[in-house]
Amino acid sequence: MDLSSLEIFLAVAEEGSVTRAAKRLARAPSNVTTRVQLLEGQLEAPLFSRDGKKMSLTAQGQCFISYAKKIAALAEEAKLALKSAEPQQVLRVGTMESTAASRLPPVLAQFNEQNPEVSLRLTLGATRELAKAVVAGDLDCALVATPRGDGDWLALNGTNMDDLHAAPVYHEDLLLVLPANHSPVAKPEDIRLPALAALEPGCTYRQVAERWIRKGSNLPTVEMSSYHAILAHVVAGNAVGVMPRSVLDMLPWSKDSNVHRLGTVDTLLISRRNERSDPLLAFEQVMLASVAPEASIQ
Repeated sequence: MDLSSLEIFLAVAEEGSVTRAAKRLARAPSNVTTRVQLLEGQLEAPLFSRDGKKMSLTAQGQCFISYAKKIAALAEEAKLALKSAEPQQVLRVGTMESTAASRLPPVLAQFNEQNPEVSLRLTLGATRELAKAVVAGDLDCALVATPRGDGDWLALNGTNMDDLHAAPVYHEDLLLVLPANHSPVAKPEDIRLPALAALEPGCTYRQVAERWIRKGSNLPTVEMSSYHAILAHVVAGNAVGVMPRSVLDMLPWSKDSNVHRLGTVDTLLISRRNERSDPLLAFEQVMLASVAPEASIQ
């Protein structure tokens, strides 16, 4: 008695017809009849009474069907248990909050669809902390930001680049964001606000803004927990904020602000050069394919 015989028996019992059961199972009716007869022979009991083309369970068949269902369910449970016991590949990806919000959703959806065997774990953080986590082996890869033309940026932030692979993926237009009624800004001295609102110290966007502002102003930095909070402070007239245009365009109240462009900041996907697993290569391929049509910001 095998599982396929049980499947055929249950189908005939549910359909009440060899013909309908054969169609449901994509088998020849003669094959279904033969398998039922073989099962009856193994059990030494008639399972069906035959009235023309109609198949009805006998008393022995009524007794056996509950066991057949239990055996079939147990077999399915065993298959699921074995499947869940298979080791699943894990890809640990670090990303900046801005990239996670404005860029990653379609990339993650496509990667998960193409690589269902890989469990993707996402960690949010600032560039400095994410780069250190990759070097330390706590992350398989990370999306970090560097000012265009500043190849030593990550090294200056304490990251040893010798063993890292870096692939440029996005180009962000970095902006100072000001209240709508603020006069145009061309230099730091033009800012008429009490503070700079930015994310944590390890954020590249914050560091670029602070570097530009300190060329002509001692404006203090107020640390915010999110871009929504930054923009809220800007709209309220409490601070000048810093964020990429891709994030500003997504936020409410974005039209209630003026901007001053600070330049282009590149987003890199970094990973350890000698530890580039198949899931990582697949993730990088999906990401690069998603940005192929994107024009670089000059």
